[in-house]
Amino acid sequence: MNKELWKRCVEFHGHECSGLAIGFRACEIASKKLNLNFSKDEEIVCITENDACGVDAVQVITGCTMGKGNLIFKDRGKMAFSFIKRGTGEGIRVILKPTNREMSREERQKYILEAPIDDVFEIKPVNMPLPEKARIFNSIICAECGESTAEHRIRIQNGKMVCLDCFREYTRGW
Repeated sequence: MNKELWKRCVEFHGHECSGLAIGFRACEIASKKLNLNFSKDEEIVCITENDACGVDAVQVITGCTMGKGNLIFKDRGKMAFSFIKRGTGEGIRVILKPTNREMSREERQKYILEAPIDDVFEIKPVNMPLPEKARIFNSIICAECGESTAEHRIRIQNGKMVCLDCFREYTRGW
């Protein structure tokens, strides 16, 4: 384990925890299996299926961020991370395996960081098309609140362009 890299992840995240360890270890696995380097632009894409602590390690280690558009949040509630090299399309999906072992927080963190990879994670090939590169969208001023909104997030309501916060969803109670 790269202790200096772990320290940087802890400093960024604010504390040590098993959640951070999950992301840290997933990134270590991906870095070794895919020969990844820090992504200065969009050379690497990470699709995270959770918004938990481990995503902070992903940002520190891989350079994937929401702002660059190469960290994609796919809300599935799973401790799973897909890493894809944009140049080749090569990728893996790293999934935390469930465990029935009773452990304290400290024991769980140590287990995640130090146990054999095959005991902690399942590794599968990525089975999805490569996401498109980040796009820059025009801004539209919401007719209700007056705030600037990316055009792909605008809705039409009563013939006016409104943002998602001002849009009243029509559900009829279903």
